[in-house]
Amino acid sequence: MTAISVSVGSALAALDGPFNWLLGLAALVSAVLLHAATNLINDYYDVINGIDTVQSATAQYRPHPLVEGLIPLAQVRGVAYALFLLAAGIGIYLTVACGWVVLAIGLTGLLAGLTYTAPPLKYKYVALGELSVFLMWGPLMVEGAYYVQRQALSLQAFWVSLPFGILVALVLLANNIRDIDLDQSRGIRTLAILLGHRLGLNAYLALMVLAYAGILVLALSGVLTLWVLIIFASLPLAIRLLRRMSQSVPANADALTAKLDTAFGLLLVASLIIEGMVG
Repeated sequence: MTAISVSVGSALAALDGPFNWLLGLAALVSAVLLHAATNLINDYYDVINGIDTVQSATAQYRPHPLVEGLIPLAQVRGVAYALFLLAAGIGIYLTVACGWVVLAIGLTGLLAGLTYTAPPLKYKYVALGELSVFLMWGPLMVEGAYYVQRQALSLQAFWVSLPFGILVALVLLANNIRDIDLDQSRGIRTLAILLGHRLGLNAYLALMVLAYAGILVLALSGVLTLWVLIIFASLPLAIRLLRRMSQSVPANADALTAKLDTAFGLLLVASLIIEGMVG
């Protein structure tokens, strides 16, 4: 999903002028490193804070080396910080090459990743996780990748970033709907807990519909060409997922949502490539 967000911003920039492959690759690697570091530090603090245990749904459908004691916690923390430093190093290079806006975007992403479950903010535990994910994988990454190429921000890139950002946030919402009972027992608050199971599922449905409606609006308003409508080829996958979620939230609800995001995002990137090739 990180590669897709960066690719969307890069593709939009390529439609507006020359494309620098070195800068594009640096932006992609930096974003992936930052995402990897955030995942590791998130798992680390979820275990430290007693959120993730062998009883957690996540540990039931996939390996969880930390709760299983297969990897030392200190080692995971060290690797996470090393990845943050590598991402920051590339970010400094991009700042020198492209300007201070890259620094502002990079620092925002770095702080969001570091404080997701780590003190003092731990904002994932106070119902701000979905908002952060939407902003990071939507406007921040797409605009950041665009800026690296054009040294300017783009209103078009902002509008295009919104549907995909919404879908990425749904990965976390699906995870939190599944974990409502567990999270409540751990004393944390998520958006799903605030909404409750039924309203949470309704929000999940509404936001997914909004993402597809957003694509339709982008096509009909001329922000993107009609090629973007190929995204609707992923609609059957979305319908099957919604039906399954409405019947019973599966243990791998987050992974299933991520699969839909991947299909949606790859089709979005493909539509931009086609637009660049044939107009």
